[in-house]
Amino acid sequence: MAERFKYKAYNQKGRPIRGVITAANEVDLYNQLAAAGLDLVSCAPVARKSGAGISVPFLRRKPKTRDMIQLFMSLEQMQSAGVPMLEALGDIRESMDNQMLRDIMSDVYRDVTEGSSLSDAMANHSHVFGNLYLALIRAGESTGDLTKSYMQLVKYLKWKDDMETKIRKAKRYPMILGAVVLLTVGVMMGFVVPQVVGFLRNLGQELPFMTVSLIATSDFVRAFWWVILVTLIGSFIVFKFLRKASDEFAYRTDALILDLPIAGPLVRKINIARYAQTFGSLYSSGIPVINCLKASQLTVTNLALIEALEATLGQVQTGASLSQAFAASGEFPNLVVRMIKIGEGSGNLTPVFDQISEFYTKDVDEAVQGLITMIEPALTLLLGGMILWIAAGVFGPIYSSFEKIDF
Repeated sequence: MAERFKYKAYNQKGRPIRGVITAANEVDLYNQLAAAGLDLVSCAPVARKSGAGISVPFLRRKPKTRDMIQLFMSLEQMQSAGVPMLEALGDIRESMDNQMLRDIMSDVYRDVTEGSSLSDAMANHSHVFGNLYLALIRAGESTGDLTKSYMQLVKYLKWKDDMETKIRKAKRYPMILGAVVLLTVGVMMGFVVPQVVGFLRNLGQELPFMTVSLIATSDFVRAFWWVILVTLIGSFIVFKFLRKASDEFAYRTDALILDLPIAGPLVRKINIARYAQTFGSLYSSGIPVINCLKASQLTVTNLALIEALEATLGQVQTGASLSQAFAASGEFPNLVVRMIKIGEGSGNLTPVFDQISEFYTKDVDEAVQGLITMIEPALTLLLGGMILWIAAGVFGPIYSSFEKIDF
């Protein structure tokens, strides 16, 4: 039975190499490393957690988008320089910063050495090399031009990294501001307001509604803060469970998200941008339209959009043109549909999809900036209103008591 070994070896330049590789036994490990031009120094089976059955490699950091950019940029540069594939894979395997990707490339190198194609070797690690990677690599193998496939992957991954940055920005900014508002309200209600409550109650006068509501809210927060916390966390867990347990619930919530006034258009644009960019990358590599549509659909995460795009795929399969199918989906602007129609008429869709990708990328960027621009004043107003409520509730009765004093 094969197991994973961590090893230390030296390459032909005398540099130490450490990694983890799957082998039947130590002899098999030695042979694999020798075939890769490495001299084994020491090795040991990877330890497993007691009772858990989970090996240490799974705890390592998964490759990020930028790790994949580094990988395919290196492959493209070596391919362009005429370096043989096996030599390129051997050098890249040693230069990867990410430990998991370095081990995966060791496996890929071994499989290619044994006669597998690059795409088949990468397919054994589908958790890292998804359908898009494999489709582009296979297209390059069939045409004999892997350089173009690598360039398309680098272009796509750079776009994906930029898009992921925008998405993180769209999520992180409101979360930080929201956390600041909640923390401020919690401190005010839990600590500041109770300090003056006793004084207000001892004024010996009827308190206004604003003050009474402020005191009641403060008392509730202090007494039941744990209920609020458990309710929020429990609601999130229940929501996630229902989405996994019920396809209908997941579909309806995704459809509801698309109908939200601010977040809905942003979610729609992000998903369609992924779809358009993926389709353009695949189509420009000579992959058939049907396969492009199927692979592009896998990048969409909103179930309501997936259903609409499935209808698009069905129409193209029955003979409709791309422009007709995209127009019927209702998810693409008229400008995009007209651009596709012009590309179909000229017989050159590749630059059209580059323009569509650029169009949606710019649209997403503007939508993210618009979201941030709207959230900041909204949360500022909310925080200002909370402080105004506290100030009016505290100082109102004090001011009224001063008016009743006879000087």
